[in-house]
Order: sequence, then C-alpha cells, then structure tokens
Amino acid sequence: MTLTDTNSPLNADQARRVQQALADLNDAQRQWLSGYLAGLGAQSAGESPTGDSSPAKAATTALTVLYGSQTGNAEGVAELAAERARAKGFEVTLTSMADAGKKTLKAVERLLVVVSTQGDGDPPDPALEFHELMMGRKAPKLTGTRFAVLGLGDASYEHFCQTGKEFDARLAELGGERLRERADCDVDYEERAEAWIDEVLESLAGDLATPPPAEAAETDAAQGAQPSYSKKHPFMAEVLTRQPLNGRGSDKQTLHLELSLEDSGLEYLPGDAVGVVPQNDPAHVDELIAMLKLDAESPLDEGRVLRDALLADFEVTTLTRPFLKQWAEWSQAPELQRLLGEEARDELRDWLHGRQIIDVIEQFPVDGIDAAQFSAALRKLPPRLYSIASSQAAAADEVHLTVAVVRYETHGRARNGVTTSYLADRIEPGDRVPIYIDRNKQFKLPDDDEAPLIMIGPGTGVAPFRAFLQEREERGAGGDNWLFFGDRHFRSDFLYQAEWLKWRQQGLLTRLDVAFSRDQADKVYVQDRMREQAERLYAWLEAGAYVYVCGDAEFMAPDVHQALRDIIREQGGHGEAGADDYLRQLQQEKRYQRDIY
Repeated sequence: MTLTDTNSPLNADQARRVQQALADLNDAQRQWLSGYLAGLGAQSAGESPTGDSSPAKAATTALTVLYGSQTGNAEGVAELAAERARAKGFEVTLTSMADAGKKTLKAVERLLVVVSTQGDGDPPDPALEFHELMMGRKAPKLTGTRFAVLGLGDASYEHFCQTGKEFDARLAELGGERLRERADCDVDYEERAEAWIDEVLESLAGDLATPPPAEAAETDAAQGAQPSYSKKHPFMAEVLTRQPLNGRGSDKQTLHLELSLEDSGLEYLPGDAVGVVPQNDPAHVDELIAMLKLDAESPLDEGRVLRDALLADFEVTTLTRPFLKQWAEWSQAPELQRLLGEEARDELRDWLHGRQIIDVIEQFPVDGIDAAQFSAALRKLPPRLYSIASSQAAAADEVHLTVAVVRYETHGRARNGVTTSYLADRIEPGDRVPIYIDRNKQFKLPDDDEAPLIMIGPGTGVAPFRAFLQEREERGAGGDNWLFFGDRHFRSDFLYQAEWLKWRQQGLLTRLDVAFSRDQADKVYVQDRMREQAERLYAWLEAGAYVYVCGDAEFMAPDVHQALRDIIREQGGHGEAGADDYLRQLQQEKRYQRDIY
C-alpha cells in the first residue's frame, strides 16, 4: 500500500519521506521499526501499547532465571537460557538458589527455574534452604508471575526429577501461571533442555516490543559458544600411566590413571571432574543382540549399524522406568505390568535392585522387535564423571583420576561397571580416551590460603583432596589441612599412603585420621573418627575451617552429615534447630561443600 496524505494523518511531504524510508527496509527492519514506534508512543503517553497505565511494568523486559545445581549441570543449562534470553532482548537476572530468598521473587513477572534432583529425590545442597522456604508457610505469593520449570535427574531412580516436580507444583499453588508444561530431563539432558529453552522463549516472544537486530543476536550466540572440547566433542587424551593402588590381598581394584592434556588447551581447577566418554563391553553387547535375535549389522539412521550403536551410543545396562514401561507394553507380561502398578511401588524397587536391561529381556522375552525399535527405547550412553586427583599447577599438561573398578554378581550374572571396566580391561597406556572437563563451581578451595580445611573422603572420595593438597603446596598456602580417610584394610587399601605421609611429615597435612573398617571386629568409619575428635573438630569450625565431603551419597554422606550435626550440637551447646542453623550458615558461606554421588 502506498502511503499518502489521504490515507494517513501525515501531510503529503511527510508521507512521501516515510514511504521512501520504508522502501529501503527489509522485513526484519520493518518489524523492528514497528516495535520501536510502539514503544516510543507508549513512553510518551505514559502507558504500554496494551493500555496498562503502569510505566514501570510497560518498560520491563525482565526475566529471572533461577537454578539449583549440585554438580553444575543445572547451572550450565540456566546460563544457556540466560544467554539465549539476552540475545532475544530480555533483561536477565541469573540467580543461584543458594543466594535466593523471598525478595528474589518479589514482583517477578517471568521466571524460569532449572533444578536438579540429588540422590533419590532430594534437592541439591545449594537449594536446600530455598526449597524449605518455598515449601513452607513463608513462601511468597506469586500472583502475576508466569513461570516454567525444567528438572534434571536420572530415570533409573524412583523419584526421577522430584525436586523439579515439587517446585513446579508449588509455584502454581502460590498463584503462578505456567508458561509451558514442566520438562523432565534424564542424564542425556542437553537436547531436551535446549528445546525447552527455545519453547519457553518462543512463548515469551510477544512480550518483546523491540526484537534485537540480527547482528546482536549472532554476537550473543557467539559469546555463548561451547568450549573447544565438550561432551559432544571430547578430547582424545593419551593414557600415560595406569597403575594399581591396592596392595596384595585386597578384594578391591582401584586404579590411578594419568592422562595427557598436551596441545588440548584444556584447563581445570581442583574440585572439577573429568567426563569420560566410554564404550560398552563388546561381549555384553553381543549377548544382548543374540538374546534379541537381531542382526548385528542391522542398519540404523545416520549410516550406523546396530552393534556399533550399542557399543558407543546407547545405555545397555542400567534399567530405567521408561524402558521398563516400554518393554511391558511390548511383552504384555502380566507380572511386569503388575510390578509397574502403583500398589507395587515398594516391590518394584526391590525387584529392580541388581537387575539390568538384559535381565528383563531374558525374563520377559518379546518376538518381533526390530533394531530401530529397540534402540529407540534406550537412552543415550552418558559419560561418567570422575573427580580430578591432581592440580594442574603441579601436573602441567596432565590430569589424574582415581577409579574404583566395579565388579559384582547379582541374579546369577557377573556385572562390570561400564566405564571402569572400559578403563581397566580394554585401555592400555598409549591408547587414547575421549574426555572433557566438567566444572564444579560448588566444590572449590577457598580464596584465602590461610583458611583451614577439613577434608572427609573415604575410598576414591579422597581423589579431590589429593588435588587440593597439591594445589596448596604449589601456592605455598599456610592454612592447616586435616584429612579423614577410610577404606577396608590398612595394609592393602590405604590409597596414596606414601603421599599423605610425606605431606604429614612436611607439615602440609596438619592432621591425618584414618578408619579401616575391616581391620577389627567392630567396623570403624570416618564418621566414627570424626566423633572421636569432636572437640578439636568443632574448634576448627569455630576458627573458620571449610568442610569438604566427597564420596558415596547413599550411606557415607548422610552419616557424615549427622556426625557433623551431633558434634556441633554437643560441642557448641546448640539444640537440634541450632545445629541445623549452624550447618545452613556454613553452606551459605560455602564453608560446607559436598561432592557426592
């Protein structure tokens, strides 16, 4: 349509000049100009284009991205969401639940929540206090807040993405309005998380009167580019050393691996982890294919064949509930369908213990499933994370790992850990292993080199504390260091014994308390040693010590937490609530950090 003085409120000269200007603009520029003029008009009129008379509300494009993260995955997704939202034109506030309170949600119009689930249904450590606030009577009303929740978890656990589910339900109860339905992500979360981010931002697109120029979006996207080596594009690290850490007669197999980072450009800090991208056991894959009566060379998409895909791309051991439901549908087995019923939840939990995918296929056989159907029922093979056992300041161009090889027998079958057997049985020095660095901002040394450290790490949980002491040695840090270490037998399972004793003799390691559970009639664990040293340990806490716990999440971490709680209560004269407040304060100050799995 030609603009003239007869079909517009402009005079003839104005109409001519506007028409000339519009003729030189492309569609994107016209759209931008339209939003700009609408916003300009609203500003001069003191109201929004929709007629809202609140100037503050009319001008805002504010978006809050709130995350709760244990190992950094949820934080990474939240950062990506923030980057993409900024590229769209939103004013983004990115906040950890560790730093959040009622004020965080005051007058929030748009809220994205990304939260992981720790263990079998618990919030991540940094989110505990905020979770308690939101689930309690002091939670803020959220009328007028539009929200969306993304949960990260592991579908092999019964309470999959439980924390995300709880936040999603509670935000609605408090008056919030869902932008999108909650999304629950399994361990291979990246693609689903990115899709969720794009879906949510698309839902909010109408809130932007002025889309950003294309060049700005491209610049922001480039700034958010992934590092050169990642989970999708790992570095092939040469194995320099693989040596056993257990002595003769041990019933455990623990390995010390040294990998070369030469020419990778990869950097890490003590407390970070290495992600190892493994391959499944070829013998197990072949048995699985034979049991399914499939052809190993059956073609799949992208030029892959079944055997290669099962070796490198799919999880073929761990049972998840989505796989179990799919198999129940295919098999129509009454027993399996019964186990999946609501009334059999406890029985299913017991039945799943120690079983893998191959056990289900064997017990409930199905004919006629083809290669594409079977592979579609599997989740992607996730990398396994290992706490780094070295300081890059002390071991330039190298990264060290402490790996407990998993071997056991259940339900008449020998089982091997996917990644640990890959590293122990099928990789030799000189071979190359695909890895990447997984940053853990929640498990870091204090900036203050004079601060005392209390490190609690039984078994391979001691790995990051080797890195901590190497780093403090390189820094010349003057702070005291106290290590609690435990394992089964002193003679065969005292991991890195020579190094601890050397550091103890040099004075870097101020105290070393050990617990070897099977060397006496009554088992002794690290939490028992902590209780024996209760007075001294509390004195360290009062002197500003940082407490680090690394290792088993199911038994060790809760027992250590309870021991700390009891020590604080008894030695500090606190009541039950006072001890809990003391521990929460430690967490807020980042003086109580856990890397548990």
